[in-house]
Amino acid sequence: MAKIIKTDGEPSPINKLFDRLKGPGKGGPNGDDPAKKKMHLSIGYFIAAMLLIFWFQNHMGAQKVETVPYSKFKQWVQDDAVGSLLIGPEQITGTLKGQKDKPATSFATVRVEDPKLVGELEQKGIKFSGHVESKLLGALMSWLLPLGVFAFIWFFLMKRMSGGPQGVLSLGKAQVKVYGEKDLKVSFEDVAGIDEAKGELEEVVEFLKNPKKSQRLGGRIPKGVLLVGSPGTGKTLLARAVAGEAGVMFFSMSGSEFVEMIVGVGAARIRDLFKQAREHAPCIIFLDEMDALGKARGMNPMGGHDEREQTLNQLLVEMDGFDPSAGVIILAATNRPDVLDPALLRPGRFDRHVAIDKPDIRGREAILKVHANNVAMGPDVDLKKVAAMTPGFVGADLANLINEAALIAARGDAEEVTMANFQEAADRIMGGLEKKNRVMSQKEKEIVAYHESGHALVAMLLPGTDPVSKISIIPRGIAALGYTQQLPTEDRYLMTRDELLDRLQVLLGGRVAEEVIFKDISTGAQNDLQRASDIARTMVMEYGMSERLGLFTYSRRPQSRYLELGLGSNEKEYSERTAQEIDEEKSRIMDEAHQKVRLTLKKYRDCLEKLAALLLEKETIGGEQLQQFAGEVRSRAAEAGKDPASDETH
Repeated sequence: MAKIIKTDGEPSPINKLFDRLKGPGKGGPNGDDPAKKKMHLSIGYFIAAMLLIFWFQNHMGAQKVETVPYSKFKQWVQDDAVGSLLIGPEQITGTLKGQKDKPATSFATVRVEDPKLVGELEQKGIKFSGHVESKLLGALMSWLLPLGVFAFIWFFLMKRMSGGPQGVLSLGKAQVKVYGEKDLKVSFEDVAGIDEAKGELEEVVEFLKNPKKSQRLGGRIPKGVLLVGSPGTGKTLLARAVAGEAGVMFFSMSGSEFVEMIVGVGAARIRDLFKQAREHAPCIIFLDEMDALGKARGMNPMGGHDEREQTLNQLLVEMDGFDPSAGVIILAATNRPDVLDPALLRPGRFDRHVAIDKPDIRGREAILKVHANNVAMGPDVDLKKVAAMTPGFVGADLANLINEAALIAARGDAEEVTMANFQEAADRIMGGLEKKNRVMSQKEKEIVAYHESGHALVAMLLPGTDPVSKISIIPRGIAALGYTQQLPTEDRYLMTRDELLDRLQVLLGGRVAEEVIFKDISTGAQNDLQRASDIARTMVMEYGMSERLGLFTYSRRPQSRYLELGLGSNEKEYSERTAQEIDEEKSRIMDEAHQKVRLTLKKYRDCLEKLAALLLEKETIGGEQLQQFAGEVRSRAAEAGKDPASDETH
């Protein structure tokens, strides 16, 4: 359609309005939905045509007419200057007689009740005729214009009510994220460090690719698979990889997207989701954060039948109602399996539970290799060493580690990421951002130096502790004034009583060093004491490591795999006398560890002072310098030929 262009080259106001009325569409090859585009163009053409007609009538079709007072018109009649007249019910229009230097001009005046006018016109010989104005156009405009306004408002409101997740008419529709076969570019090659979980889900992929093979001997494919793991372990990534490997559509929703304030909306969205899935089978439904939707019923403190429970009931009904041979598999992910309703976990609903643990050192190395593909690595980078210094990291943490290392290298205008960048990134993630501008007095720096040296020295002397890799008195994070970093040489899943006692002594090393050197204590050991108290409590109450209390556990924290109602019991199942004995045992363990650390640091006070002086000078000690110092301390302890905590006075 041609555009109306003004002489200065800019679109006219009518043209601009037409462009606004068309508006951007959605869904077509250029982002336009054909059905919506057709409706927009039809309305646009109609309104544009009406505006064009009025514009031509007002600006092009009509001649310029001068409006004059009725008295002036009467004077022209008396002067015989009027050529012809057209008398209407409300207005008189006419032309003046032309002159030699001026052509005939038109004029208009408001008609006034004048009975003598016709006689005067006949007397002067002026040609005149009557005119009755048609009121059809006015009537049409008086009806069409309000109808057009109301129609515009109606279409606007209906679009707002039905469009988007906030639309009133779309509340019952599942606002699901749908990924087609071409959209899912994730495969099992992009998932590393969780090989056991991938093996469990290969059967699901095989069923979606070849369903008859799985049912050949009468077996039934699981209806649902529940992925259980800590945050960041890769549950969502693994679910998308299953869909990518199987080459089917992927419907993704979060558990919180079903629950609304309006009663019945969540259940309606569940029905709509399963309806869409059946229409596009074979496909995968993925419900993320399942604990938000599937929390055990009866946990509402206000009582009654709330909206969330109604939504859960609808989900249970839908999972019972569809045939797994139709090719619809439900995957769900949660990091809180203990709060899920038992009805969800029974066979016939979520038949298979896949646990995704934190990766071990080999798994962390594999994950680092996946995320390092697009990062320029220096020749000194050893991902195995990086994996060794990141115990407890999950996939999301390792991805963040590589990203932080790359940002640190880019900040320094480096061409490649080096091992030093990885070390700095690990320190930043585990300890927080360095606070180099934080001003500390010399006295405070000495206290922090001896405190951290106490931790490190005790860790060097005890055989059941992880080796010290770095000591620093540079403040980090919100409250850490210094830190001592210990990196395990291997992944540990069990700890003996002696190892727990050694770890307890390391935690108390900083506090005791302050006592030995300054004869006073500070508030810097608050976190150490909290962690030490937790170790002593769990040894007595959970691990049965107290000879006095015997082989009993006195804590009923929610540690079972799946609880009946997802609620833990804080009730005491022991007497007040036993509670007193528990307190006495915890105090005994802490006191014995405190005395051992005190004797150790007194005996090796010269090593403590040497390490603290070196730390005050360097602020950070690590690498070969720290290993050399640790070797000297251990050699001295070996030459003594006895427990480093022993002494003639003990």
